[in-house]
Amino acid sequence: MTSPKQRLSLANPWHLLATGFGSGLSPVVPGTMGTLASVPFFLLLGQLPVILYVVVVVIASIVGIKICQITSDDMGVHDHGSIVWDEFAGFWITMLIVPLLGISVLDWRWVLTGFVLFRFFDMLKPWPISWLDKRVHGGLGIMIDDLVAGVIAGLCLFGIGHWANWI
Repeated sequence: MTSPKQRLSLANPWHLLATGFGSGLSPVVPGTMGTLASVPFFLLLGQLPVILYVVVVVIASIVGIKICQITSDDMGVHDHGSIVWDEFAGFWITMLIVPLLGISVLDWRWVLTGFVLFRFFDMLKPWPISWLDKRVHGGLGIMIDDLVAGVIAGLCLFGIGHWANWI
């Protein structure tokens, strides 16, 4: 019997993206490794004008539905842990507040706090994240809980930044 991971091929562009360029294949905490792998991409995206950052994240989120659906179908498992494109998009949504406020993407306080907040909401899945995770299936189901976690984490990041006088 073939394991789901053995059905992946990083030569397949859908699989390569879904696994976060292989970061989701980590044997330990693949979601956290996927989020960590998304940080350098955030540092690059954050150099773009805000409108382009938003466009890229929207496209990554929409195309992510297909990326995750195809890879999930190929693996024969819904939302396998090695699929981490949803973590990429969710973290980028969390971090949108940084370029919106004109803050340097290199300010480690924002990056570290955003990382921790996104992982917190992605792992614990408080309502409405858990509700969506249980009721929405397919590629959209894989993506939606992380996108909502990203929005909630981003709002919390803004609140913490304001409270800590980082703004």
